[in-house]
Amino acid sequence: MEEYFELTAPAIVFPGQDDPASAYRVAHDLLRRRAAQEALGILGPALAEDPGNTGLRMLRAWAYLIRVQLQRAEAELRSLVEENPGDDWVRFALGRALERQSRFDEALPHLRLAAAMSADPEHELAVLRVERLAGKL
Repeated sequence: MEEYFELTAPAIVFPGQDDPASAYRVAHDLLRRRAAQEALGILGPALAEDPGNTGLRMLRAWAYLIRVQLQRAEAELRSLVEENPGDDWVRFALGRALERQSRFDEALPHLRLAAAMSADPEHELAVLRVERLAGKL
């Protein structure tokens, strides 16, 4: 007579869940792979330990953008822009979050600043795209 038993897999534990520096590296890697939910699982405990960590907050905003949680992304990015208005990635990400909510007039100043600060062709194309969508061309 055969015996059957059930095995349950242990929960996935990512390295660095206790250390903000390791959490940053792991979450960044997960986000590059578009695994936003898993990254948020890493970022939550790390931000509880170090709530003012700008790098972790930027990753959380990126995860929100990937998951199309645009209001959460916008709130996080607005806070980051207030703290560091000269960060072109934060400006660009905020502009994209607003654009994806069809708030083109609000998005344009952020996208224009990001394009001017970075000279990144992707940022310049975003400005042109949103200007067209806003009827400004």
